[in-house]
Amino acid sequence: MRNFLRGAWRIITSPFHLLYAILAFPFRAISRFRKFLNTEPDEHPLPEVFVELTTNKDARQMLWDQVEAFRMHLLRALLFLILTVSVSFVFTQKIIEFLAQPVGGLDQLKAIEVTESIGVFMRVALFSGIALAIPYIAFELWLFAAPGLKPRERKMGLAGIPLATLFFLGGAAFTFFLMLPAALPFLNNFLGIKTELRPQSYFSFVTGLMFWLGVSFEFPLVIYVLSAIGLIKPELLAQQWRLAIVLIAIVAAAVTPTVDPVNQGLVMAPMILLYFFSIGLSYVAYAGRERNNAEAQKKAAEEAAG
Repeated sequence: MRNFLRGAWRIITSPFHLLYAILAFPFRAISRFRKFLNTEPDEHPLPEVFVELTTNKDARQMLWDQVEAFRMHLLRALLFLILTVSVSFVFTQKIIEFLAQPVGGLDQLKAIEVTESIGVFMRVALFSGIALAIPYIAFELWLFAAPGLKPRERKMGLAGIPLATLFFLGGAAFTFFLMLPAALPFLNNFLGIKTELRPQSYFSFVTGLMFWLGVSFEFPLVIYVLSAIGLIKPELLAQQWRLAIVLIAIVAAAVTPTVDPVNQGLVMAPMILLYFFSIGLSYVAYAGRERNNAEAQKKAAEEAAG
């Protein structure tokens, strides 16, 4: 009889337990996430790690576990990318019409191959899907690296995910609204020869340029993160600014669609400004790192003395 009553009570109260679990899940998840953000990682100096990999079987197994974890993060990022590309099919036609505005619309483009328009559609859908997936891809990379980072570095990395998206979109917008209007007239009338625009060549040119300049606009954020971790010092960036300008000129020459100095200068100017902006961010990040290290050492000394 007692077992019967106990079973009946479980059946009667099971909906309430389920409702409580559903309502409590967000709060428990937030609590676990906050704990994860503030957990100090185990210290493993890099030389010791290499020694353990050669002498300790468990260390090698741990390395393979990390490789497997990284593979799973990449797999989830790839699945999400497939999802965003599939979603982008819905509005790809409107994106294509928008990207064709600098040349006067789709009517100004002439396809000469049967599958050319399909190839353009798939390319634009792919690039728009990549743009949509960037925040989640960055989040998966952060999830993989976060267990080895200190709490401050974890929080900065997490805050950098939306910033990475904004920087990428800023680079793409700069390309479309400022660079293309200056470059296309020169390209279309070079040597006085009128260019007959094809969809495949035009959209490959536009999407490729927008993508790579969008990536280059991520540079300040990358420098900030590397400085906060301690891999790059701001003094080195400030001392090597001449070399950096030479490298920027080489990159701009490779990315710029034209050979004239005007359009190359349009690419170089924001990249140079971004470099010097990165130096300032590096000083801020490195100063914060040094301040936190000093506070941690002081706290450790007080605990040891106490």
